[in-house]
Amino acid sequence: MYEKTYPNKRFKLTLEFLEKHVSKSESILDLGIKNPFSEIMSSRGYQVENTKGEDLDLDTSTIKHSDADVVTAFEIFEHLISPFTVLQSIKANKLIASVPLRLWFSKAYKCETDLWDRHYHEFEDWQFDWLLEKAGWKIIERKKWTHPTKQIGIRPILRWFTPRYYIAYAERV
Repeated sequence: MYEKTYPNKRFKLTLEFLEKHVSKSESILDLGIKNPFSEIMSSRGYQVENTKGEDLDLDTSTIKHSDADVVTAFEIFEHLISPFTVLQSIKANKLIASVPLRLWFSKAYKCETDLWDRHYHEFEDWQFDWLLEKAGWKIIERKKWTHPTKQIGIRPILRWFTPRYYIAYAERV
């Protein structure tokens, strides 16, 4: 159903990665409010609960009180000032998280009109690995992919072969 409406290959590859590591019998806490990808997970038979829109830098109570088997965080950590605190508060033993990678040819994303829609961090892969490991997670598998656009220019050409997204499956140490 959603395969034809994916905004780009990011949803397709994220779903493939999720399906490889999470069974449908496991419950999921998806960090962030209900969104198109949490709806895709639900439509594929996953039991998904989302956080309520609270500022996760200040309030991790939903995470701390969740009994979910798995936590997913798809393009969330770059919006937080302190993703370390959130990662430490997770009780689940499995985590799948993705982040946009820092691109040497493009500045971090900053929306002038929306205080929530900003990137405080755009990670290099080793930085995200280090964050996960320092917060008590062991990375089992990771993957990167590009985000090509149909625009013309030097940066759009670079996006055809420079990885933009990074996803990791980790388990609690």
